[in-house]
Amino acid sequence: MKFTLPEVKKLVFEMTIPIRWGDMDAMNHVNNTIYFRYLESCRIEWMRSINALPNPKGEGPVIVNAFCNFYKQLEYPGDVLVKMYTSDPARTTFETWATLELTNQPGVIYAAGGATTIWVNFPQQKSMDLPDWLRQMVAV
Repeated sequence: MKFTLPEVKKLVFEMTIPIRWGDMDAMNHVNNTIYFRYLESCRIEWMRSINALPNPKGEGPVIVNAFCNFYKQLEYPGDVLVKMYTSDPARTTFETWATLELTNQPGVIYAAGGATTIWVNFPQQKSMDLPDWLRQMVAV
């Protein structure tokens, strides 16, 4: 199965993450759960950079699903370049997509994944419309 990013997407953030010795498993490659950490770290740093972190007493983003497709094994040592994209803003949700490549092998995708994000009113524990400023930011 080959992963393809949606045709209509917007690059919103990039970050480099060092592969740590402890990220590896018994097979001497990065454990599959760590790929989700890399995706999460990029998503959170992007949200922090746009002042969209969750506020437990107010509102903010919640991930309602996440996925990752694995193509090549990441191994220590190395640095992972994570590129994050957004697409498909709806009334209460938008999509995030990301690719993982090694900084010393630009353009070679080792894994790709994404998540559906829903905007939530935490005290009421229910979804709410995406704020206009965020809708404009994630729209292509």
